[in-house]
Amino acid sequence: MELRMRHSWQLDESEAAALQRDLAQKVIQEDSFSSVEYVAGVDVAYSKHSGNLVAAVVILDAGSLELVESATVEDTAAFPYIPGLFSFRELPPVIKAFEKIKMTPQLVVCDGQGVAHPRRFGLASHLGVLLELPTIGCGKTRLIGEYAEPDLKRGSYSSLVDHGEEIGSVLRTQEGVKPIFVSVGHRISLASAREWILKLSPRYRLPETTRRADHLVKTVLGRD
Repeated sequence: MELRMRHSWQLDESEAAALQRDLAQKVIQEDSFSSVEYVAGVDVAYSKHSGNLVAAVVILDAGSLELVESATVEDTAAFPYIPGLFSFRELPPVIKAFEKIKMTPQLVVCDGQGVAHPRRFGLASHLGVLLELPTIGCGKTRLIGEYAEPDLKRGSYSSLVDHGEEIGSVLRTQEGVKPIFVSVGHRISLASAREWILKLSPRYRLPETTRRADHLVKTVLGRD
């Protein structure tokens, strides 16, 4: 699978932030896809014993949620750890993993933020623009924004708001568990993003895309 757009990764902090502001203008926050047969999950984890990291891409059947393809890449981080600029640290190895898979998914779920980001261009939006695929940001924690706690029932949600702008949803995927933070990545509406995350989370707090990708990177790191 190949990127639809490329840019240099050899950037300093100010250049990276400027690129985010520029590319954020390309983000489409409405549904721009038809049927979804395969959905991808991505995750990145860091070794506790070295400076290495592992990126994983998993492809699941959208109906059965069965794994149909996966790829991993072991790499080193080339960009410093700067909040708000994680995509410049984590996407290069994620992209290498995507380039190893043969199947093209119709939707990608990222363990991170989309437009719920100071410059409205988190990792999910960045990846979506580069791949030109619908993407969803699904974070375990909030990066920015204010919200009211959603009801305890599965499927309940509240708005995540930053300076009067709705930038995402705080979604309860299972009754009585902590909510997760869902935002548009690219080429999908917020309502559809919520629906897909619920569909992908039939039993657990996190969607199966994230769970499978997380399991895969931990398995590889276990060989450190």
